[in-house]
Amino acid sequence: MAPVNPSRRLIVAITGATGAVYGVRLLELLRATPGIETHLLVTPAGWMNVEHELRRSRREVEALAHVVHAVRDVGASIASGSFPTVGMVVAPCSMKTLAGIAHGFSDNLVHRAADVVLKERRRLVLLARETPLNLAHLRNMTAVTEMGGIVFPPLPAFYHRPQGIDELIDHTCAHVLDLFGVEHRLAPRWGGLNAIEEGEC
Repeated sequence: MAPVNPSRRLIVAITGATGAVYGVRLLELLRATPGIETHLLVTPAGWMNVEHELRRSRREVEALAHVVHAVRDVGASIASGSFPTVGMVVAPCSMKTLAGIAHGFSDNLVHRAADVVLKERRRLVLLARETPLNLAHLRNMTAVTEMGGIVFPPLPAFYHRPQGIDELIDHTCAHVLDLFGVEHRLAPRWGGLNAIEEGEC
């Protein structure tokens, strides 16, 4: 692999909420994007959901990343602010992980890496997955937002008239890639109602 610009390193974490497909699909897309180096973290519950929801093996998913870190390895490169990255996406983000990040409870590498991203003023995007939300969830989302993170529940969009689940997933992933400045041609962009009627959106 060609040398990577440090500003093109992206941390991807998959935690124990439904929606493992978002994290795996992002890894697939990023793997196909030249010049980006992905650092993967998956919690034990995250692996459980990958296997249950996607029927994909750990080896297969890890092969999509450039670097894989053990979730308990708090001495990993991404645990330090001196290791430059463009930021981190947690897809999906469980309410437990959200709470740990919101309260600076860095007891594993997912929490610690997110804490580093926030303290270094890099971009943190959390695809928070839970419904309905209780007051603790909402307060934790507020706390992360106040710290500079982006809470991004992966809600499907329908204005582009998706033809299936894959298009819904790609539309969400496209928006995530936009947040990190990664170019793509995954989904149509909003061009106004006239564009939709003319089939351009």
